[in-house]
Amino acid sequence: MTRKHDGATLTERAWPLAVHGAKPIQHYGAVARLPIALDASLCATSVENLNQLLADTMTLRDLYKKHHWQVSGPTFYQLHLLFDKHFNEQSQLVDAIAERIQSLGGVSIAMAYDVAEMTLIPRPPRDRDEVSVQIARLLHAHEIVLKETRAMARQAAEAGDDGTNDLLVSDVIRTNELQVWFVAEHLGDTPLVAREG
Repeated sequence: MTRKHDGATLTERAWPLAVHGAKPIQHYGAVARLPIALDASLCATSVENLNQLLADTMTLRDLYKKHHWQVSGPTFYQLHLLFDKHFNEQSQLVDAIAERIQSLGGVSIAMAYDVAEMTLIPRPPRDRDEVSVQIARLLHAHEIVLKETRAMARQAAEAGDDGTNDLLVSDVIRTNELQVWFVAEHLGDTPLVAREG
């Protein structure tokens, strides 16, 4: 399409398809049949579970980046580096979970507003918190992820979805348990949140 505008000729050759009403190639929630020797209903269940875990893992990942930027105090440098390391490890989990969803024939969530709607992890305030509050928030988020991942791993194992079970046990659970240990050790004997009175 070519048109005139203030003496210049404009050509719309790289116009976004969304403007023209493009149709999706697969709707969210639909499962495409792939020759992976798993029943479609099993794939659909695993995709639904993994999308929930994906939302929570993306939230945990972003919580690490928030605290990486906002950490303060005498352990600033150590926690700044640790939180960024954990952010990167969670990013790798995000990619692995999303790719498992796609390999099961599903559609993975990808956008922040979908994550915000789905996550089970409480939304943190925009404020900058003290280290003990940041750590408490991270540990709580890890516990949510670990609890749901264990249940999903058992369900996948019982159903015969070995690939999903392997991802959940070998990657998600082990990574999150290790991160809990590293973060919790920064507390020592310090209570998670100071008590008044």
